[in-house]
Amino acid sequence: MSLTLEDPRVIEFDVRTDEMLVNMGPQHPSTHGVLRLLLRTDGEIVHEITPHIGYLHRCAEKIGENLSPPQWVPYTDRMDYLAGMNMNLGWSLAVEKLMKYELPDKAKHLRVIIAELGRIASHLVGMGAYGLDLGTFSPFLYAFREREKILDLFEEVCGARLTYSYLTPGGATADLPRGWLKKCEDFLTQFEPVIAEYHALLTTNSIFVKRTCGIGVLSAEQAINYGCTGPMLRGSGVDHDLRRDGEPRYTDMYDGYAFEVIAQKNGHYPKDHAYPAVPREAVLGDCWHRFYVRMLEVVQAMDLIRQAIDRYSTATGDWGQPIKLSTKLPKGEAYLETECPRGQMGFYVVSDGSAIPWRVRARSSSFCNLSVASDLCRNCLIADVPAIVGSVDVVMGEIDR
Repeated sequence: MSLTLEDPRVIEFDVRTDEMLVNMGPQHPSTHGVLRLLLRTDGEIVHEITPHIGYLHRCAEKIGENLSPPQWVPYTDRMDYLAGMNMNLGWSLAVEKLMKYELPDKAKHLRVIIAELGRIASHLVGMGAYGLDLGTFSPFLYAFREREKILDLFEEVCGARLTYSYLTPGGATADLPRGWLKKCEDFLTQFEPVIAEYHALLTTNSIFVKRTCGIGVLSAEQAINYGCTGPMLRGSGVDHDLRRDGEPRYTDMYDGYAFEVIAQKNGHYPKDHAYPAVPREAVLGDCWHRFYVRMLEVVQAMDLIRQAIDRYSTATGDWGQPIKLSTKLPKGEAYLETECPRGQMGFYVVSDGSAIPWRVRARSSSFCNLSVASDLCRNCLIADVPAIVGSVDVVMGEIDR
């Protein structure tokens, strides 16, 4: 029997809630650094979210106009400090493009090994921290256990575990130590079966699936319009990766390497390995797909490293010779983007013919990726904000610089 409002048994409540402004951050464990999110809420519903940035601004670009290119390499480490090697690579390639400097083949393969190890280490932090955002602690410990082994390898190469300054304009500061490649291969052999544990802990976990599937859906059109790159873009089904689609100076590093861009095409992801099935609840472009792309890129990076080790072992030439501090740059300008773990990181350098650049500029992938957060969080629950922002996987040092 249906009831009407005129029925005396029906009591109509006039429930009104006031809008409230809620600050999430900058000291909040779910904001991935010093990010402040201003939420305009109506009860548990978020109507608008405004990111406030700039808390880590350090004038890095202006400092770059007072140092020679090799001297500015340590400042790139401190942009995306979870992928310092990849930052070093981007700046080095931009300077080498300006100088029309050609690397030996051995140096190119060395850079592939280092860059893809950096990608794995970065995605492990993203995976573990995302679990923390959603209330589970164990994946964080598992991720850091394996990441420490990569940092051990990096420490043996350059003596540092976070800010490396290893890849530099002209090549690298030194060759790989004797026996290092064997240790790297042993790590990959040990690490490969561990991936299944990560999928069991998060990817296929029923609670994780419910917290991420259908949440924060980003369409391919939105991702392109906002300038999103990296896993954010590929998680929406856009088949684009600068390692394949970038400038020749960058793609030459990966020339001849067998890899397929991690993006859902024709309803499925690459089938080069046995990956977990996509849940029925998942919607292309949601939080789950963005997380899944990063997990698959870890396996892809392992394949690329194995190929690079084989090529490095038989390549001619040396690891490259770093340019001197007093080397004068040719007049002109150069801009180059690389595929970093969080997306396309670009470096721009302008020279007036001296050893010090006239202008230095960095383009942050995380800045564009974060800009779409307002659309993703509109009309979601407050509890879903950490899930959405965590799936973007921003690093504030890269945004603020």
